[in-house]
Amino acid sequence: MNKFLILLLVLVTSYTNMNSQDYSNESFRYVENEAFGFGERLDYEVGYKFITAGTGSFYIKKEPLIINGRKSYDINFYVRSLQSLQWIYEVKDWYKTALDVGGIFPWKFEQHIREGKYKRDFQAEFDQKKNIAKTTDGEYKIPEYVNDIVSALYYVRTWDLKKMKKDSIAFLQNFYKDSTFSLGIKMLGTQTIEVEAGKFRCHVVEPLVQQGGLFKSDGNIVVWLTADDRKIPVKVATKILIGYVGAELTGYSGVRGKIDAKIE
Repeated sequence: MNKFLILLLVLVTSYTNMNSQDYSNESFRYVENEAFGFGERLDYEVGYKFITAGTGSFYIKKEPLIINGRKSYDINFYVRSLQSLQWIYEVKDWYKTALDVGGIFPWKFEQHIREGKYKRDFQAEFDQKKNIAKTTDGEYKIPEYVNDIVSALYYVRTWDLKKMKKDSIAFLQNFYKDSTFSLGIKMLGTQTIEVEAGKFRCHVVEPLVQQGGLFKSDGNIVVWLTADDRKIPVKVATKILIGYVGAELTGYSGVRGKIDAKIE
């Protein structure tokens, strides 16, 4: 077994065995969620213009995690460069969050980055009752129901985006490394787009990212979410020095219900 797999096994074991509280009888917020559920998988092609550079996937495992006595979604996000391009620049990134089923807030978060020679491993445990984040770098105060960089996307998917007017901005709190940042979500409007997975009517939003996003950029990030109850991310585009790089939906399975925004 290679060193990378051994590291992953150690990290997953430590993730599931970290010290926990029993909050099964405590009261937390409830967020109505018709957007996603156990077993949902979203697959993407990542590239620049007509060049495919890699693949990415969001996957919610079929079995729940029990964290602090609470049922949680086990959400994983992977990005991999194509094997044919790894001799130029190899990317193997993995993010993981444990998202409370009832309250749609995170209990635990992991980030494992392998990009060329750069490596980073980061873990955070969120005590959403005591408002403390315990991380690999230290312990920090956090606001109520703070998000990590993966849970933020799933929380936004529960919003009623139809009620957001064009150019309006809604905010959430996002924790990364050692600080909490205000993350704005700006509504740009609606648009119909076509990707490999089909043709969809979409809400178009712009995350006003300060730090810790899933996509590094020097300019705007734009996200297309299906204009229905699922609010599936269909496309992401972000400006880089030489143009735009993006991710487009190639396939999906295990979605919570019908995707009414799909035209064909």
